[in-house]
Amino acid sequence: MTVLQHETFPRSRTVHREISHDDLQLLRLLATGLPVDAVARRLDLSERTVRRRTRAACDRLGFGTAVEAIVWAARRGLL
Repeated sequence: MTVLQHETFPRSRTVHREISHDDLQLLRLLATGLPVDAVARRLDLSERTVRRRTRAACDRLGFGTAVEAIVWAARRGLL
């Protein structure tokens, strides 16, 4: 499942953000405040993979940090 969000910014610039089910699952766990090692254990992944997937999700969504991505998803009721 992919969620597509459209956001309109000043000067009629629209940003399209897509987030996958796996990205949402990762952001949900990070949003709970779990450390990366605990998230990795829950998802049966390595810590390195969790960090890599987090960075990739942030890049796809256009955010510099996981916190920005979490806030964005939470404000849209995705978490």
